Amino acid sequence: MQRPLATDMQDDAIVGGSATWRDYVGLLRPEQWIKNVVVFAGPAAGLKLLSGPSLLEACIAFVAFCMMASATYALNDVLDREADASHPTKRFRPVARGVIGSARALTLAAFLSVGGALLAFLTLNVSTTIVLLLYFAVTLAYSLALKRRVILDVIILATGFVLRAWAGSLAVGVVTSEWLVACVFTLCLFMGFGKRRCEIAMIASRDQAGQHRPTLLRYTSALLDHLISVSAAVAVITFLLYTLDKSVQPVAFHKEHLFYTLPLVVYGVFRFAMLSDTGRFTGPTDIVLKDRAMLTTIGAWAMLALAIAYQTKWLGEGGIEAWIGSF
Repeated sequence: MQRPLATDMQDDAIVGGSATWRDYVGLLRPEQWIKNVVVFAGPAAGLKLLSGPSLLEACIAFVAFCMMASATYALNDVLDREADASHPTKRFRPVARGVIGSARALTLAAFLSVGGALLAFLTLNVSTTIVLLLYFAVTLAYSLALKRRVILDVIILATGFVLRAWAGSLAVGVVTSEWLVACVFTLCLFMGFGKRRCEIAMIASRDQAGQHRPTLLRYTSALLDHLISVSAAVAVITFLLYTLDKSVQPVAFHKEHLFYTLPLVVYGVFRFAMLSDTGRFTGPTDIVLKDRAMLTTIGAWAMLALAIAYQTKWLGEGGIEAWIGSF
């Protein structure tokens, strides 16, 4: 007989004693913190990562978002505990299994959310704290209602990444580029639809899919394939427009040289689309962490992008072109 899920303080006291530290780590989902590296996008584009104080501020913003994200994960696990129990992999989450009760998970969520907000307010600035709280509010609205709205659910997820990038820029005092925001939004929109495709591919029947996430009953494979194709094209085009845009002068670095990373961008986008259809991965984080080719592609692009961004600091005002011309 399946053990009932804990729903009150009495049940929490019963099951809480059997929880291990690994269960609490699982509740926080540290593997999902990789999403918060988007916080460093603005500081990197503004050439702030080589500055000790700015790097520290960006790292604090990253930690604050990790705390706030873990709070939302714990809250979402409580809200979705019954649906998660029917999912092939999410049923192993500590709240779904009943080893951590609802009251204890909500207490931890409250502690993390307040702690993250205080960390940002006391060490960064009011603007960053407001964006952090806005991220929490948007995520809470998603967990309570918006995740049941087809297409809007993915737009809200992509908006969460935009807020991360915006907060990172505010934390170090750089102006947020509209094209950088567009790149983050369109890429995350593509990955969000890819996540839905992963979920449909993993779950055997539509009844189980609908029990796990109601919107999956309206997200057909054909619809998601179309949305993935369109959003992938828009993401790549937006990246190209970002690299070629010269409306803002002067620019912090020769971002037009990012154009030469296009093959890596296209390969990464197409491979992600391919892997989301296999049924072997739970979502974007799972793909990035477990697929060696995807991880290598992202690492190679990041190293090239950093080299392009900081070429004038390392090679002088003319950058790589002047360095090559000196021979």
